[in-house]
Amino acid sequence: MSTPYDTQNIFAKILRGEVPAQKVFEDDYVMAIMDVMPQGPGHTLLIPKAPVRNILDADEETLRQLLPRVQKIARAVKSAFNADGVTVLQFNEEAGGQSVFHLHIHVIPRFEGKSLKPHSGKMEDPQALKDAAEKIRAALADSE
Repeated sequence: MSTPYDTQNIFAKILRGEVPAQKVFEDDYVMAIMDVMPQGPGHTLLIPKAPVRNILDADEETLRQLLPRVQKIARAVKSAFNADGVTVLQFNEEAGGQSVFHLHIHVIPRFEGKSLKPHSGKMEDPQALKDAAEKIRAALADSE
């Protein structure tokens, strides 16, 4: 028996506009936002608009729409931060490291010789998030 989707999770609230977020991209299927507790500059989250807990519960259409957008954001993040690479992460269930039970994918620019910061619970400066989002939006615009 699967656990029901919690409509009060933070990402559901962001998708409904009840909680502010620094948006990078949005279309009919996904929203990309800056992670407020980033593990590195440019740490972005992709959140499908479908109410789904994680990849184990997602239907094929949600997954079909999600992956091309992950690629689009990953390319923009890499370009915006002149990164050496990109880490794409996704966690499922508490034992798998999931802490917010709405499917989401982390896209984090990576740099040779630099480790990721721990996911500490320390909120990033709002201006730093805004600046990072602007860089990514500019990279997205340049790629079109």
